[in-house]
Amino acid sequence: MIILGIVILGIGALLVVKTDWFLENFGRIAWFEDKLGTDGGSRLGYKLLGIGAIFVGIVLMSGNGSSFFNWLLSPLFPKQ
Repeated sequence: MIILGIVILGIGALLVVKTDWFLENFGRIAWFEDKLGTDGGSRLGYKLLGIGAIFVGIVLMSGNGSSFFNWLLSPLFPKQ
């Protein structure tokens, strides 16, 4: 899990640092532009995805992935 966390953390950091590269190569995303603003919506969206990936990578590296995601998704699943 540590290696998977490091990979996800690296992808997230790459998304945050190289946002313009992703914007040039993958283009603007209409949903981000609509919801986050007209000028920099896609740029902000790519950065938010990267920050989310960094957070998930850190949770997985710390070894708390299963308990954290069980807590996070517990409202969606009824208790048995």
